[in-house]
Amino acid sequence: MTQPHPTDPHALLSAAACVLFDFDGPMCRLFAGHPAEGVAQRLSVRLAALGRDPAKVAASVRDADPLGVLQAVRKHYPHDRALMAELDEQLTEEEIVAAGRATPTPGAAELIRALEAAGTRLAVTTNNSPAAVTSYLARDGLGPCFDGHIHGRRPDPALLKPDPDCLHRALESTGVAAADALMIGDSAADWVAASKAGVAFLGYAESAEKGRKLRDAGAEVSVSTLEGLVRVVDSLR
Repeated sequence: MTQPHPTDPHALLSAAACVLFDFDGPMCRLFAGHPAEGVAQRLSVRLAALGRDPAKVAASVRDADPLGVLQAVRKHYPHDRALMAELDEQLTEEEIVAAGRATPTPGAAELIRALEAAGTRLAVTTNNSPAAVTSYLARDGLGPCFDGHIHGRRPDPALLKPDPDCLHRALESTGVAAADALMIGDSAADWVAASKAGVAFLGYAESAEKGRKLRDAGAEVSVSTLEGLVRVVDSLR
């Protein structure tokens, strides 16, 4: 029988042989200097240039979310792989630009380095492009901490979280069992993906609204800052 996961941050980190980080949120604010609204708008312009109906797609997208545009395009044009490939390529280019201007999440780099020093394996599990993550990690000198375990968006938007695809790939690449892994994420989709994969979950909610959304989704454990987790990891060494 599957054992229940611990229900406090200290116990979660103590039990984790591998920590899976979501990217946009727990590691950085990806679109802080390259706004997501503009990215979504440019994707819509490309749709129109390719002879598709951006208004039909926009009706299915909430909060001008670039990833939502990809998901909506798949919904309305499910068999147009060439269209999906073009939009994914453009979004990847936009995300790489954003990665160069992203604002680091306070405490994230320190937590990553503390976990590495403690011998914890690390991976990134994200809906963003692997190229953008790699670019950001290189910018901040964090690439070696992850040893190439960057698991991001695949061509099929159906595999975006809450589908656990990227988590399954991370577990396979690190060789860590789901029961020995912990995901740090900031969205309901992260929580659902972790639950489907059988991975413990620690929510990062820097605002009361995000905390409420995580609780409503079912996440039992969350923190409003990562700095305290650094002290927890240091105490485990």
